[in-house]
Amino acid sequence: MNFIILAITGVIGATLTFYVSEQLNQGVVRGSALLSLIVGLFFYCFPEVLDVYLTKNIPIVFIGTSFIGMASPKGQKHYLLLAISGILFSLVYINKSHFFNGYGGALGTLACITLLTSMAFSHAYSKKSKIISEIILIKNKIFCRNK
Repeated sequence: MNFIILAITGVIGATLTFYVSEQLNQGVVRGSALLSLIVGLFFYCFPEVLDVYLTKNIPIVFIGTSFIGMASPKGQKHYLLLAISGILFSLVYINKSHFFNGYGGALGTLACITLLTSMAFSHAYSKKSKIISEIILIKNKIFCRNK
């Protein structure tokens, strides 16, 4: 249940930041900072709304996924890619190693990795991708020699 709540937080954080920065013309820094401040202040002022785990982790996941929403609109085709990146961020955040505790830049690095991963999958599975056409060509050469 906690993963579902954090995944929804991830989707909302990424897509809402992108919406505020692009559609409402607030800019990426202002959009991310404003939304992160609202979420952080809400859980600071009302810590008993949810259990302790979610009260601690929802603002962190939201801030991290707001970094995903700061991506350039030139690289983003639609909001689905941002939503997938938000879910992937939440999944990796929950399963991250505690080895890196105390090191700075973890949320930004994780946001970059998840956004690039979702963009790579999107490009690899698009109809215009040369990767897919090359794989199909190689498969046809290997398995269809008798035809």
